[in-house]
Amino acid sequence: MSLALVGIIGILVLLAVLFFLGTPVGFAMAMVGFAGFCWVVSFKAGLNMLSAVLWSTFSKYGLTVIPLFIFMGQIAFYSGVNEKLYQAAYRWVGHIRGGIAMATVMACAAFSAICGSNAATAATMTTVALPQMKKFGYHPRLSTGAVACGSTLGVVIPPSVVLIVIGLSTKQSIAKLFYGGVGAGILLALLLMATIYAICRVYPNWGPVGPKTGMGEKLRSLSGALEMVVLFLLVMLGLYTGFFTPTEAGAAGAFFALIISLVQGRLGWKGFVASVSDTLRISCMVIVIVAGAMIFGRFLAVTRIPYDIATWVVSLPVPRVVVMAIIFLIYVIGGAVMDALALLLITIPIFFPVAEQLGYDPLWFGVVITVITTLGAVTPPVGATTYVVGGLAKDIPLGEVFKGVTYFLPAYVLCVILLMIFPGLVTWLPGMIQ
Repeated sequence: MSLALVGIIGILVLLAVLFFLGTPVGFAMAMVGFAGFCWVVSFKAGLNMLSAVLWSTFSKYGLTVIPLFIFMGQIAFYSGVNEKLYQAAYRWVGHIRGGIAMATVMACAAFSAICGSNAATAATMTTVALPQMKKFGYHPRLSTGAVACGSTLGVVIPPSVVLIVIGLSTKQSIAKLFYGGVGAGILLALLLMATIYAICRVYPNWGPVGPKTGMGEKLRSLSGALEMVVLFLLVMLGLYTGFFTPTEAGAAGAFFALIISLVQGRLGWKGFVASVSDTLRISCMVIVIVAGAMIFGRFLAVTRIPYDIATWVVSLPVPRVVVMAIIFLIYVIGGAVMDALALLLITIPIFFPVAEQLGYDPLWFGVVITVITTLGAVTPPVGATTYVVGGLAKDIPLGEVFKGVTYFLPAYVLCVILLMIFPGLVTWLPGMIQ
């Protein structure tokens, strides 16, 4: 049996284990990767590989950045900063038709910038924004679609756990990936808001006009979100100037978020314990997925599938943009049926070499596939973010939530097209970092 066939069988077995047995992603990748490696090489070599990968993964200093940024986001979540951000956005654009939905997207973008989690942003904005939109007569499809899709900005806008993991997997600068995510995240947020405007032009009664507020009230609302804006700037400017390493930036961000929350008196003991508990749980989940992906990646490496695919794709007599479009389509389909982080970790060893051989900027590729896989967070059958919104919006059927999401899907496609036409939207800001 050829090595390539063994690799294909391993991928099919992985998908079968994931879908039919419901095995957690990290453990499924580890089991299939270990068994496949033993099959191709030997059992003894498999044990040596397993111990080496586990030690190198769990002792890696760079991984400490993950729990630190997650802790910063959890502190912000439990201290109620989400309400301040939402109210500030609402004061500025709530008087426009569909403005409350636009404010929700803006608040999602702001909260994502300090949280980095789709699920946390979705849970927060569902509980805060949906009651407000229901109060003002917004259509359920518009309100739930805006919350679900706005929440996906947490993967793109830094600090993003997905971008951190991509940086570690491809040995790229995490700081540069963060800055690349800024341009892509802002573009996606603007396109989501433009979608809301377009929907309300077609269906004016879906997004009634909210009350107007004076300039004084608008300016006063900014003070509620000022502390977290300063926190975000502290982290990003520290990375930009080189004053912080990514790990130090995560530590500084978590520390100052804790200080701000304590000074404001908005983080009680229960909230602190909950933020620590959630940080441990989420961090362990992410690191186990990373370890499993490393093991599975070693298996793929010995089958030479990534290199064979890269060589074959580069030799195809078609323009490189066609090849990249096919890769992106694979990510769209894959993101709809499995967890985005797991998908990226499984496929990066295969497609990252292809992108490099085609001459694409590795940083650009990392950010763009992150944008594409955010589609998976809102599309069935997985659509984890959509399920979070549907689960918390008890009075709205899940089918209505998914219908609402479909109105926003063209925004993602247009975002990717624009990033392909204008790669500088991603690479310009990181290019200024020495």
